[in-house]
Amino acid sequence: MNMLNYETLKTKDPQNLRQIIRDGQYDAHTAGLAKGYLQANIVILPRIYALDFMRFCQRNPKPCPLVAVSDTGDPYLTTAGHDIDIRTDIPIYNIYRDGVLDEERGDISPFWNDEMITFALGCSFTFEHALLKAGIDVWHISNNKTVPMYKTSLKTVPAGPFSGATVVSMRMIPENRVDEVHSICRQFPLAHGSPLHVGDPAEIGISDLAHPDWGDAVPSLPGHLPVFWACGVTPQAAIQNAKLPLCITHKPGHMLITNIPDDAEVPIIKA
Repeated sequence: MNMLNYETLKTKDPQNLRQIIRDGQYDAHTAGLAKGYLQANIVILPRIYALDFMRFCQRNPKPCPLVAVSDTGDPYLTTAGHDIDIRTDIPIYNIYRDGVLDEERGDISPFWNDEMITFALGCSFTFEHALLKAGIDVWHISNNKTVPMYKTSLKTVPAGPFSGATVVSMRMIPENRVDEVHSICRQFPLAHGSPLHVGDPAEIGISDLAHPDWGDAVPSLPGHLPVFWACGVTPQAAIQNAKLPLCITHKPGHMLITNIPDDAEVPIIKA
């Protein structure tokens, strides 16, 4: 099947984008797509672990802003959009077994069963749209790359088997606009809100910006500072520590596109 390119998709609405992904016509990152709508990180796990994971999200709201939860065994995430089939509507999924990333898939239908529950967590791509609107360049979007993400020395608050490092995403921001970026991003609590840290990455346990744990490195830019936000990949680090027999997430940067407006105060879509 012919794959559609990134530029072609920028004008598509969420429903069309999900159908294109479901049909296997696009399997790359989703940054910069579906402007005006919330994108989401995804965690799919067995019901027996669901309450502990919900506690983990409640205790760590900056990296894990919860925007939707499925009914047990229901692959349709009706509170995030119409006709969202969580088995097929993400470009690439990560399959974890016993806490180890075992494989990547474009369709997880063979893994779905009546005990599965899906959690959707807010994503930083929402505030990136706001930064672009304000005339602040976002390098990885301009260069068709995946945002760099790093494990830090900042610990999450544990819940049941879930614990570990806070993961952050990083963007280079002009020094004279950092305060403005804080003001813009705090308007989007469902998308991680304001930054966690500005400046020296070593202060949060990052030794080398040139080697992110996920995503693509961003070049140092004159007159810019590295700015770090809590990231929805944080649960993937917690999943590795929890060593669940099976857990499924999105591949970092390859998100679920929802029908939730990015300025929504209550993230509910009527089915």
